[in-house]
Amino acid sequence: MRRMLSDIKFAISNDFLSAFAEIPRNKQRKVSEFITRFQSDPASPGINYEPIRHALDKNMKSVRIDKEYRGIVYKPSKGNVYLLLHVALHDDAYKWAEKRRCSVNTYTNSVQVYEVSKTVLISNASAKSAVSEQPALFGNISKNNLLKMGIPEDLTDLVYSLKNREDFAGSKQFLPEESYEALSFVFEGIPVDEVINEMFLDQQEEHVDAEDFDKALKTSVSKQKFVVFDKENEHELQEMLTAPLDQWRVFLHRSQRKIVENDYSGSARVLGGAGTGKTVVAMHRAKYLAEKIYTKPDEMILFTTFTTNLVEDIRNNLKKICSPNIMKRIEIVNIDRWANEYLLRNGYEYELKYGKDLDLLWERAYAAAPDDFDYDIHFLKDEWEYIVAAKDIDNLQDYLKCSRKGRGVRAGRRERVKIWKVMELFRKEMDQEKVRDINALFMDARVVLKNKGTIKKYRSVIVDEAQDLSPQAFMLIRELMGEQKRNDIFIVGDAHQRIYGRKISLKQCGVNIQGRSSILKINYRTPEETRNWAFSILKGFDFDDLNEGIDTGKGYKSLFKGPEPKVEHFETSEEEIEFVYNRIKKLIEEGADPRDICAVFRTRTLKRDFMKALHNRGMETYQISPNMAEDRSSNFVRIATMHRVKGLEFEHIFIVSVNKNVLPLNHALRDIDDPVELNRVKLSERSLLYVAATRSKSTLTISSYGTPSEFLLNQTDEKG
Repeated sequence: MRRMLSDIKFAISNDFLSAFAEIPRNKQRKVSEFITRFQSDPASPGINYEPIRHALDKNMKSVRIDKEYRGIVYKPSKGNVYLLLHVALHDDAYKWAEKRRCSVNTYTNSVQVYEVSKTVLISNASAKSAVSEQPALFGNISKNNLLKMGIPEDLTDLVYSLKNREDFAGSKQFLPEESYEALSFVFEGIPVDEVINEMFLDQQEEHVDAEDFDKALKTSVSKQKFVVFDKENEHELQEMLTAPLDQWRVFLHRSQRKIVENDYSGSARVLGGAGTGKTVVAMHRAKYLAEKIYTKPDEMILFTTFTTNLVEDIRNNLKKICSPNIMKRIEIVNIDRWANEYLLRNGYEYELKYGKDLDLLWERAYAAAPDDFDYDIHFLKDEWEYIVAAKDIDNLQDYLKCSRKGRGVRAGRRERVKIWKVMELFRKEMDQEKVRDINALFMDARVVLKNKGTIKKYRSVIVDEAQDLSPQAFMLIRELMGEQKRNDIFIVGDAHQRIYGRKISLKQCGVNIQGRSSILKINYRTPEETRNWAFSILKGFDFDDLNEGIDTGKGYKSLFKGPEPKVEHFETSEEEIEFVYNRIKKLIEEGADPRDICAVFRTRTLKRDFMKALHNRGMETYQISPNMAEDRSSNFVRIATMHRVKGLEFEHIFIVSVNKNVLPLNHALRDIDDPVELNRVKLSERSLLYVAATRSKSTLTISSYGTPSEFLLNQTDEKG
C-alpha cells in the first residue's frame, strides 16, 4: 500500500541549486519540469529510481531528467523524506553520488551530505608531515569534541591528518559546512568548548534518531542547507528555480535564523562585517514579523534606511521573498522621506533642503556674528550637526553644560555664548525662508509625534545601515514607537562601513538594546583574501559598536578562498584605462556575464570619463542610477560610484583611479581646520574604499595612475 501523498516530504539542498545554476538554460527547463512531477508525488512509479552500482551509500538513487542529464535523490530506506541533492550529466552525476554519504548526525541533529573519498588528501598530508614533522593542527582536540562539532566519525582521521593552513583549506570539500566553520574558529584561536557551546549546544538539546530525517530537517543547522517543499509552497519552489543563485531567499545560516525568529523583549541590535548578511537578516526579519507575529491587516512593519537607492534595492529583494499581501504591510522608505511626508500630512509648511542649498542661510547667519568671532562656517555646520543636533540641544544653558568630546577645536564658556548666537541666527534664517535641514526636520517631527501620540499601525521598525543614520533619526524612531515594547526596533549596522555621519550612541538616543545584541561573523560573499585586503585599509583605527563600545572586527572571517586582489599602478590615465578595458574584455571572452562586472569610481567625473573611454573602444556600459534599483535585464558592464555600489555585489570588481587627491577626496578635506574632524573624514574615505572592495564575490582589481592614494602605499605594482 502506497504512502499518502500528504505524508511524503520533498526537500532540495543548496548544493542542488548550485549545480542546477551551472547547467544550460534549455536543460534547466527540463529539470524544472521533472521537479514539478517529483513534487507532486516522489513515490510515483513513473519516477524510475535507479541504483548507483558503486555508491558508498546505497540510498543514493539516480533519476532520469532526459537522455543526457540525471538527478541524484536520497531515498531513505525508512521514513517519508526524499532529498534532491544534485543534477549533472549522466557520468558526472554518478561520480558525484558514488563518493558521498547522506545521514543524520546525532550530535548536531542535522542532515549532512559529505564526500568520503579522502584517501588522496590524507596521503598527501601524511607525505608533507613526514618531511616537515609538523604537529597536527587539531591533534589536541578529543574525538568526542570533533563529533560534537558535527564531524562524521569516518572523517575524524582526515581532521587529525591536517598539518597546516593549506591542508585545512583543502579539507573544505570533504567536511560538512558547519564542521568546517567550527574548525575555522578553533584554528583562529577560539577555545573548543566555546565553539561547541556557541554553535551546537542548542542543537543538541533534543535528540534526533539517526533514521528520522523528517525531524532532522526541522533543525536550524539543516535549514541552512535544505528547504522542504509541499503543494502549498509550489510557487516558492518555481521562484527559487528561476533564480537558483539567490539562495539567500530560503537558506539562512543558523546564526541568522536565530536572530530572525527571536522574540525580543525590546529593541535589538545586530552587528556584522561586510558580506555577513545583515540586510538579508533585516529583510527576513520584516517578513517573519509580518507573517508570524503581526498578522492583522492593519498591523504594519516600517523598514527604513539612509539612502533612497538602498530602499529601491531592498524593495526589489523583499518582493522576491514576500507575497503581495505581506508586501502591503511592509512600508519601505528612507528615514528622511518618511519624516518629511509625515509632517506634510500634518500641515507642515517647511521645505526640506540639503547641503549647498543651505549655504546662503549659513552665510547670512555668519555675517551677523560678532566682530570678534573666531570660527569659520565649516566649524559652525559641524558644531550644529555633531553637537547641537546630535545632543538634542535647544537652549543656551544646555549648550554651555554639554560635553564636546570628539571635537578638536576648543570652545570655552565665552566662545560658546557667541557660537550659540549664530546657531539662533541660523534657525531664524530657516524660519524666515520656510525651510529646514534634515536635523531640524527630525526635531519638528518629534514635536508633532509627541503632540499626536504614537502611530499605532506601526508594530515594529527595521533599521538597515544603522551606522549612517544620525542621532536625531534614532530619536525620531524612538518617539515613533513610544515606550519600549517587545520587538519594537530591530537595528543592523557596521561602523566599518560608515560613509556618512559619525559615531552614534543608541543609548543616548533612548534606544535600549542591553542584553539584545548579536554579531554576525561569517562572510558569505567575499573571499578571505579580499576580506583581509579590505580590512587592511582600516587597520589601526577604532570603530564603534553603535552604542558607546568598540567593534574590533575580531572573529570576522570568510570560509572560502579566492584569488589575491591585484593592485596596479600606471603612469597615465590612458594606460590605466587600456589595462582595465583589456581585463574586462578578457573576462567576458572567458565566459563572465557582463552584468557581473562592475567598475567603481570615487567621483562622477571619473565615472563619466571612463564610460566614454569604453564606449570609444566599442564596449557598452550600464550606469547604475543613484536613485533607482539596478536593472538586471541590461546585459552590459556595470559602472557606479563608490557610494552607489553600497548594498550591491558582483563577481568582479574594478576600483579605478584610486589616486592622490581622489581618495581621500581633496574637496572633502578642504577648509577643515579641526584635526579631529579631518581624521574623521579621512576615515570615512577609507571606509568608502572598504565598502567598494567588499562588493567582490570573486576577483578584485584596484588601479591608480600618476600618484597613488596614500591608502595604497606599499600595495601597488608599477606598470607601464
